Amino acid sequence: MAMALSPSIYAISVSSTNSRTPFAPQKFLCHNPLSSHRLTPTFRKSCRVQATVLREDEEEKVVVEETFRPKTFTDEEFLGKGKKPQDSSSSLERWIIKLEQSVNVLLTDSVIKILDAFYRDRDYARFFVLETIARVPYFAFMSVLHMYESFGWWRRADYLKVHFAESWNEMHHLLIMEELGGNAWWFDRFLAQHIAIFYYVMTVFMYALSPRMAYHFSECVESHAYATYDKFIKSRGEELKKLPAPEVAVKYYTEGDLYLFDEFQTSRAPQSRRPKINNLYDVFLNIRDDEAEHCKTMKACQTHGNLRSPHSHTADAFEDVAGCVLPQSDCEGIVDCLKKSLTSTPSKQDIGG
Repeated sequence: MAMALSPSIYAISVSSTNSRTPFAPQKFLCHNPLSSHRLTPTFRKSCRVQATVLREDEEEKVVVEETFRPKTFTDEEFLGKGKKPQDSSSSLERWIIKLEQSVNVLLTDSVIKILDAFYRDRDYARFFVLETIARVPYFAFMSVLHMYESFGWWRRADYLKVHFAESWNEMHHLLIMEELGGNAWWFDRFLAQHIAIFYYVMTVFMYALSPRMAYHFSECVESHAYATYDKFIKSRGEELKKLPAPEVAVKYYTEGDLYLFDEFQTSRAPQSRRPKINNLYDVFLNIRDDEAEHCKTMKACQTHGNLRSPHSHTADAFEDVAGCVLPQSDCEGIVDCLKKSLTSTPSKQDIGG
């Protein structure tokens, strides 16, 4: 099936495409978990995915949409336009979401104040600490999901693929900062590593109790990283254009197999973004845009079952042999996993039989 892929917009829709304004709000991947029955291509459900890209000074800039703030969260936004709360459980869930996000904003602001205090005029060291911290939640997510798989509670390969790709991307950001000398001081390494340990333990518990809260917290961290790099580029752009790009950045963004580079960008079609690295400015421009893509993915993850690998859509088009798609066990948090494990009996097909 032929499909036109644009560098700025990737659309998959079961309905005919209506006219759209140039900068319409971003639509995230909306996927219903597969049932045990085979879905034919005619009735395969998929939703439009759109990444918004603006041109600024002839450079692509990925737009980051912030998650709703607690103070602006309304019944209409939670339940959809024209719908009203049906029972007290809806009100309770809205209150829980407000509380989770308020706690996340408080935690993020606390970390930002620590970084501001130690790294006001030391950009590369700040970036080293930030990148050491930024990849930790993806380790935590995968640790919890592997535990769920070990108990037979959960089987959703796309989540593991995307989170690994995200950690791979953040690792290369860290390697770039190390090559720029961001880890030269012992104190910076000590602070970054100990914050990372605390962050990992906290995220594991948070993700086990409320994946939605953990994903929102990670979105807050990635949003701060985006804003930090954006400010740095604007203030020192001309200087950066005169400096050479680190070798590790050139290899990561332009050479070899870029499958994992495409994998973490869930709002884009594979191969729709291919950076050009000519100087240090281009490196930081792409790091900033990477953080924007992380924000989009973390925002999409806050709706349970909403994440799919961008490569899965291509694979779905060729799934025409009955029985190729295995049912995916699923649960949301450890409480839900325990409840489902006690109230349901896995079939032979669920356990690979």
